[in-house]
Amino acid sequence: MVNRKELNPESSKEAAFGARLRSAREERGWTQDELADRMGYTGRHISGVETASKPSTRRFAVSADVAFGTVGSAETFERAWREIRHGALLEGFPEYVGYEARAVEIRLYNIGIVPGLLQTPAYARVLADSAVRRGAITPEQAHERVSFLAERQAALVRAKPPMIFVAIDESVIRRNVGGPDVMDAQLAHLIAFSEQANTLLQVAPYEMGERRTFDLPVNLLTLPDRSVICYAESQTQGHLDREAASVLPMLTAYHQLQAESLCQAITVAMINEARKGTL
Repeated sequence: MVNRKELNPESSKEAAFGARLRSAREERGWTQDELADRMGYTGRHISGVETASKPSTRRFAVSADVAFGTVGSAETFERAWREIRHGALLEGFPEYVGYEARAVEIRLYNIGIVPGLLQTPAYARVLADSAVRRGAITPEQAHERVSFLAERQAALVRAKPPMIFVAIDESVIRRNVGGPDVMDAQLAHLIAFSEQANTLLQVAPYEMGERRTFDLPVNLLTLPDRSVICYAESQTQGHLDREAASVLPMLTAYHQLQAESLCQAITVAMINEARKGTL
C-alpha cells in the first residue's frame, strides 16, 4: 500500500491504540474515509490517530466503539483511551477517583499543597506547568491533569453532596504557589469552602510537632455501605487499601489529627492572616 506507515504498538499506549484502530478497520475492509464517515471525522483525522500523530479523545473513542460494535464489551476503545489519559497519574489513583465520586464522606490530609478537590484552576495549572518544566510530564499530560481535576470537583456537586473533612498542614497556606494573585485567590477559595454546610476545614499547625499523625498525604473515603477505603501516596507511588485491618487504624489516626488541629474559626483567621502576606 502506498505511503502505509508501519506501526509499533509497543512504542506507546497511543501507538497501541492506533494500531488497534487500524486492525479493526482493516478486518472490516473499510478505508480510512469509510471509517471516518461512520464516526463523524475526516479520513485525515483517522490516519492521524492510527499513526499516533494525533491524540485520541473520549468522543473519538466512544465513536469508535459505536462504529465497531464494541460498546459495553470488556475491551472498549473508551477504556483504552482512559488508560492513555491516566498515564500521568499514580498507580491506584484512577480507581480511587471512581470511589470518590460516590463517597458519602471524604477525609483529606495534605502537606505542602492544597488538596486537589480544593484547588482553583489557576493554582492547579501552576502546579501542572511546573511539572512540565521539570520534565516530569508532557504539556498534553498537564492539560489532561487539570481537566481531570475539574471533572473530580464537578462530580461532588450533586443533590446530596458528601461531607468533606479537610485537615491541611500549616505549610499549605504558608507556601507561595504561583505568586501573590494566584495564592490570594486560592486562600480565598479555602475560606469559601469552609463556609459550606457540608465541609470542615482545619489547619494542623507547626506547633503540633510530633503529635501530627501523618507524614504523607492521606485520603479516606466512607462509601454508601459505610465501608472505608484509604488512598495514600508518596512522590512516585500511590496505594489504595480496602482492608479494614489496616484502614481503620488510619481512620483513628485521622480523628486524632483532627483533635489536635485548630478549630475551623481559628483556621479561617490564620488563613486571613496569611492572605495579608499575599497582597
